[in-house]
Amino acid sequence: MAKKRALTGDELAAWRAFVDMRHRLERHLVQHLQREFGLSDSDFEILVNLSEAPQQRMRAFELAEATHWEKTRLSHHLGRMEKRGLIGRDGSGGRYPDIVLTDAGRDAIRTAAPANAARVHELFVDVLGADRLAALREMSDDVLSAIERHRATDCTLDLPSRADAK
Repeated sequence: MAKKRALTGDELAAWRAFVDMRHRLERHLVQHLQREFGLSDSDFEILVNLSEAPQQRMRAFELAEATHWEKTRLSHHLGRMEKRGLIGRDGSGGRYPDIVLTDAGRDAIRTAAPANAARVHELFVDVLGADRLAALREMSDDVLSAIERHRATDCTLDLPSRADAK
């Protein structure tokens, strides 16, 4: 386990600024998706993944890996999206059905994605500029690598929690 170290004032200020920026940006984008297109951020995430997949279909386990969602959450959300006609299930490929993008889902992502991309440009890409955007990508890749190293070595997430022990 990593040594417990307190954050310095500057480290804490940087961390809080990052967390606040990320939350506010995500919430702002989600509010626009909901108000303008009737899509939740979860809907949008599924639609993006399916729209970018070969033949606009994926196995449920592939969607779970792509979204980093738990199986139960994914199953419940896919059920809600299926009722709204955004996705379908095609069982012709084997034991587990493929999750497929329907015409309504295709229309929804085609309509919402350009507006969302324009807002991401306005509020993120254009604000940072090319050099800071490249630096942010490199920093993000470094953090993601550190997370993977942690999960592979001394992460306790797969161990029983205190709540499980009770």
